[in-house]
Amino acid sequence: MMTSAMSLSAFLLLLLLLLLSIVPTITEVVTSISICNHFLLGGNPPDIPGILKNGQILNQNRYKAICQTYNNTRRFVTLYDIIDKIPVFSAYKYTGEQDKDRPQTPWKIEPQLENLNNDKNMENDNKKITHNNQAEDADYINTQNLDRGHLFPVPHAFDRDDKISTFTLTNVVPQASSCNRGKWRVVEKTMKDTMDNYCINNNKKTEGFVVTGAQPSTNILNNKINIPSELWTAFCCYNSNTQQWVAKAYS
Repeated sequence: MMTSAMSLSAFLLLLLLLLLSIVPTITEVVTSISICNHFLLGGNPPDIPGILKNGQILNQNRYKAICQTYNNTRRFVTLYDIIDKIPVFSAYKYTGEQDKDRPQTPWKIEPQLENLNNDKNMENDNKKITHNNQAEDADYINTQNLDRGHLFPVPHAFDRDDKISTFTLTNVVPQASSCNRGKWRVVEKTMKDTMDNYCINNNKKTEGFVVTGAQPSTNILNNKINIPSELWTAFCCYNSNTQQWVAKAYS
């Protein structure tokens, strides 16, 4: 499957080169991905044709950068499409998994996508309030053969609060259940195992930088949410034991 301006394989190669081009500022909607660049290796976001160039959002009426914040702490960064109502990508720093329990928590929304004067912390979706610029919990109810596919997956989050923060609807896309629970779960586990084994920084701590995104399609869920044709993901890190950079892309 292809992106609008280049093949997916070429895009992933470009993304890896950008990640390798290197060191690496609380959830709030901001004007530039660069404001939350500490989740990106060297502070460098990927260039996405027609959407993102040199950290600047080309159409700020449609694409919104979110410094995903829970309990007043920035957890990861997302570029969100308020028309398709799915994330373009989420980027995060992988530091291992301290708390392995999957939290039971309500799905959340980004208040500032509706009004910049709202609180910058993500909040539980209130079914009595209509949200015009993002997906809602009700949009995913009774969706046959489709899961809410995390871009920042729960097992890649370090502690309980980090894991809870991944349960925002601005971090998920409609994903075929067979893929989410099959191939993509294998991809997430393979990536996690690789980072655990090889992403060891100079302080002997686990550290890897991950970007995961969605390629939109022409299919729409409930006349509202784009169903991506494909997901892609890439990570890059430094292995202090071998003094080499490690990078891998999957789709």
